[in-house]
Amino acid sequence: MDTAALMAISPLDGRYQEKLSSLRNIFSEYGLIKFRVVVEIRWLEMLAEQKEINQIAKLTPASKQVLDSIIQQFSPQDALRIKQIESGINHDVKAVEYYIKERISNHPELNAISEFIHFGCTSEDINNLAYGLMLKTAVEDAILPTLASLIALLKNFAQDYAHTPMLARTHGQPATPTTVGKEFANFIARLQRQLEQLKHVSILGKLNGATGNYNAFSLAYPNLNWQELSRKFVTNLGLTWNPYSTQIEPHDAMAELFSIMIRVNTILISFDRDIWSYISLNYFSQKTIEKEVGSSTMPHKVNPIDFENSEGNLGVANALFEHMINKLPISRWQRDLSDSTVLRNIGVAFGHSILAYQSTRKGILKLDPNLHLLAEDLENHWEILAEAVQTIMRRYQLEQPYEKLKAFTRGKRIDKETLQEFIKQLDLPPEVKQELLALTPAGYIGYAQELAKNV
Repeated sequence: MDTAALMAISPLDGRYQEKLSSLRNIFSEYGLIKFRVVVEIRWLEMLAEQKEINQIAKLTPASKQVLDSIIQQFSPQDALRIKQIESGINHDVKAVEYYIKERISNHPELNAISEFIHFGCTSEDINNLAYGLMLKTAVEDAILPTLASLIALLKNFAQDYAHTPMLARTHGQPATPTTVGKEFANFIARLQRQLEQLKHVSILGKLNGATGNYNAFSLAYPNLNWQELSRKFVTNLGLTWNPYSTQIEPHDAMAELFSIMIRVNTILISFDRDIWSYISLNYFSQKTIEKEVGSSTMPHKVNPIDFENSEGNLGVANALFEHMINKLPISRWQRDLSDSTVLRNIGVAFGHSILAYQSTRKGILKLDPNLHLLAEDLENHWEILAEAVQTIMRRYQLEQPYEKLKAFTRGKRIDKETLQEFIKQLDLPPEVKQELLALTPAGYIGYAQELAKNV
């Protein structure tokens, strides 16, 4: 860690900076500036393709190459130059326009059309599309791959332990058995559903001027279909066109995306807490790492810190997402600036989410089911077979099956011999009675193994 990281206010840029390198080019100030540059240049190129705008000649391959190189070679030093321009004029988006004009000033063909940079646009035409590209890139390049990798790891665990019986607990009390793999499968199925929604989420964008009515556009070139041009431009960027807005895109789609993120994170909070609890029951041990310290005073401890760190980061992320969901779709009249500061924290919420996914993954890789204890715990709870016995009694229409098993087992510890004595007294066909007598807690798992393998 360098001294700059030591002085960082946010732990994302300090303690955890090395873990979030994949997000730095997307959500940093540099990332936002670069996406603005992309939008401005692509808009100029789009305008140059319109024959109705006869003041702009169709761009030559050489001109296109110059514009492409500005995007492809854009560096932190270029972003610093834009910040220098901004410091003089006190406007972040206008600084991007001036920077591009500066870059093309020595190219006669491009310099001749430099006033068509940012033509007709309000700052929010550029900003909303830049943030849209930011989110699209983050979801595709960071969130989806990280979650897919985590789900794949969970699937491997579910497959490996699909057949491993485990005492279930409802309301914290011993309950009908499951398998280790099936309990992982439950979370996998939930995460997969959210992953599919993330893959298909729409990220909206608009380009329609100062208050969303194409006023300046239609005045300057009334014969050009600006709505169609706007639609084509936004969709060419890979976003979904929003035809209706005020000065700002209303952020409803962002709220929808953040809602999916909250559901993903909430599912993982539940997973983290379950695994933490299973570790506390010694159902899982944790593989030790050489030189790692579990406690500063208790040398024996191997703490479930990865699941705890994950839970904490997921909580921070969800709090931010929740605020953004409630705040961003609301703006006064045609525009206010209250969304601007909030938008700059999108990366913080995604950063804490990525940190959490990494921690959960790290924790899973340390897990080692305690097969002996899992089996022993089942063997100590024969009362859980009361469900099986009373269900068979119902099938054969014996009198008051539930009530009899309730009186026999509720609040009591029942061992194998006691339960089998009860079964022997039942008026059941001999072959059915033998099946019940052969039943064990470890064998009473229903379709759990199949469900775990097929998830």
